[in-house]
Amino acid sequence: MILQGVERDTRRGNLQHISAQTRLCIGKAQKWWEKGLQPNMKEITCAQDLVESLLNAGDKLVIVDFFSPGCRGCKALHPKICQLAEMNPDVQFLQVNYEEHKSISYSLNVHVLPFFRFYRGAHGRLCSFSCTNATIKKFKDALVKHTTDRCSLGPTKGLEEKELLTLAANRDLSFTYTPPKPVTAQGDDPVNLKHPLHSPSKATQDSGEKTLVTVTVTAGAGAGAGAGK
Repeated sequence: MILQGVERDTRRGNLQHISAQTRLCIGKAQKWWEKGLQPNMKEITCAQDLVESLLNAGDKLVIVDFFSPGCRGCKALHPKICQLAEMNPDVQFLQVNYEEHKSISYSLNVHVLPFFRFYRGAHGRLCSFSCTNATIKKFKDALVKHTTDRCSLGPTKGLEEKELLTLAANRDLSFTYTPPKPVTAQGDDPVNLKHPLHSPSKATQDSGEKTLVTVTVTAGAGAGAGAGK
């Protein structure tokens, strides 16, 4: 009797353990946009993450993929995007979940899904378009066109300044942006004419006056010649 009771308790414990494992597996079931991801595919977590990912890519081609979990077109296209990512390991794919980042999508004027933006180096945004499973050729053509080997001169551009300002102005986003100050070349400082550093000598003044007279005469002669023609 004691052994039978122990066996029943053991069986009950095993069933409970199996049931707990089943619930755990169901809870960790992958969502469709998490399946087939490649090492060069990354899901964006915030506006700052998007901006930094674009800037840190250097000359690498970056494709930003805007999708929604409830979008059937996005779901149907996802396996092919994963295949293309696997075939192009040097291309960085950034995924933006529309449902989690509506403020980012609105700020970047993304109003149709699925939607893609291509970026590269100092060129910034190369193209942007909507694409479905039926029009995947548009995506493939853009991928072939922009994956050619080339080097862009200048720093990586990423998002346009007006887009950065729009993101910063959105109160739903914890993103700040300060426009860079214009760089003044050395030696271009304005001269204060009211307080010259030194007084020119008489010889210099006479030379300056002669020069001004010469220029005036020449300009007048030129004008007269032009009028004669």
